[in-house]
Amino acid sequence: EVQLVESGGGLVQPGGSLTLSCAASGFTFSLYAMSWVRQAPGKGIEWVSAIDRRSGTGYADSVKGRFTVSRDNRQNTMYLRLERLKTEDTGIYYCARDWVDTNTLPPVRGQGTQVTVSP
Repeated sequence: EVQLVESGGGLVQPGGSLTLSCAASGFTFSLYAMSWVRQAPGKGIEWVSAIDRRSGTGYADSVKGRFTVSRDNRQNTMYLRLERLKTEDTGIYYCARDWVDTNTLPPVRGQGTQVTVSP
């Protein structure tokens, strides 16, 4: 059974930092690209970032230069480092299997972790 479990969300002030983790199981992690998407309150899904099998990366313009995606294939885990956070970064962050850079809810995803950026 494919499982993706996000962790690391929380409440942080503007300008602060967080690191999200996505623990994967039930498939050969190293063979798949992985993605992060988010959903702000009352809004649709927004693609955030993705990383391919060889650790090539992509970022939405809204987070480029502030977020960094990485992966550890030995630990079957993907990370998202969030820096210089803004209030508009608030939302539920989901990790997903595959390179999903469309603003739709990915079919293979975790349950999400809440990130709240507030003074």
